[in-house]
Amino acid sequence: MARRSLPLLKDLLSRSSPNRITTRSVTYMHRPGDGTPRPVTLIPGDGIGPMVTGAVEQVMEAMHAPVYFEKFKVHGNMKAVPQEVLESIRKNKVCLKGGLVTPMGGGVSSLNVQLRKELDLYASLVNCFSLPGLHTRHDKVDIIVIRENTEGEYSGLEHEVIPGVVESLKVITKFCSERIANYAFEYAYLNNRKTVTAVHKANIMKLADGLFLESCREVATKYQAIKYNEIIVDNCCMQLVSKPEQFDVMVTPNLYGNLIANTAAGIAGGTGVMPGGNVGDEHAVFEQGASAGNVGSEQILEQKIANPVALLLSSAMMLRHLQFPAFADRLETAVQHVILEGKYRTMDLGGTSTTQEVVDAVINALD
Repeated sequence: MARRSLPLLKDLLSRSSPNRITTRSVTYMHRPGDGTPRPVTLIPGDGIGPMVTGAVEQVMEAMHAPVYFEKFKVHGNMKAVPQEVLESIRKNKVCLKGGLVTPMGGGVSSLNVQLRKELDLYASLVNCFSLPGLHTRHDKVDIIVIRENTEGEYSGLEHEVIPGVVESLKVITKFCSERIANYAFEYAYLNNRKTVTAVHKANIMKLADGLFLESCREVATKYQAIKYNEIIVDNCCMQLVSKPEQFDVMVTPNLYGNLIANTAAGIAGGTGVMPGGNVGDEHAVFEQGASAGNVGSEQILEQKIANPVALLLSSAMMLRHLQFPAFADRLETAVQHVILEGKYRTMDLGGTSTTQEVVDAVINALD
């Protein structure tokens, strides 16, 4: 919270001077107007999805958050995202989503990827940070992984050349590379971050990753106050597990970002506590930050021990995106209090609590 407080204080002090220099405002400000509740599209998803989205609904109701949900049933085995769901997100501009199971092989496309492409959610943002009270090997992790979300290896351009030979095309464009680089540097600038690191494999994929790297370098010249680094993806993985404290904001092509975000999440406490979102110029979909590999776990579902923390923190990101920062702060503070206290934790964090017990503890911790 201190990162946002300092620039706000400077801005307030500068207003008292008639000769003040106009500066860019802080990232999150109270939304002007009457505070009318905002509609949010809700996709509970598969497996544990309804359990953790239900947790968010309970907490939002308890804190009287100025949002209400339009809920739709969507499952990963559907051929396409229903049109009424897309229309709802386009109307509301914001969506909260549980995990959707993606079938392995068989030619069935991922609804997660479909959703990103349909709404042009070109930036995936995952916040991997150390939570006070949660013991991990590294205790000073605070990494933002910003991943290009619409092309690269996820372009979906595959075909069988001859029986037994499959060609999968990796597409990198100047437009998308510049767009994600601009997003990363602007995010760093607006959130008082000091360094942006581009992750690549341009030593091997000289044209594709070379184009991505070239775009990052060009954008970096516009942000002289932000330090710019580059790192090859395999070295990046090693550096992440050995010294994650060195990274601040990371910008990556599509596939690398998926791997880096999950690695960073594991270092900082696991996928169950890492928030994230997928953002475009017009729409935003908030969900668990790192891959929800436990979405379809029957054991977790039967025992009702899914960790709701990641989606609760993602919903706080959503509240801040909607410019309700006071509610976002309340929710984040309550979650951090429960983690620090250590009394209520699900199995993935070394505890024995159920999802509902964690939710009740968060609600009780709301100030």
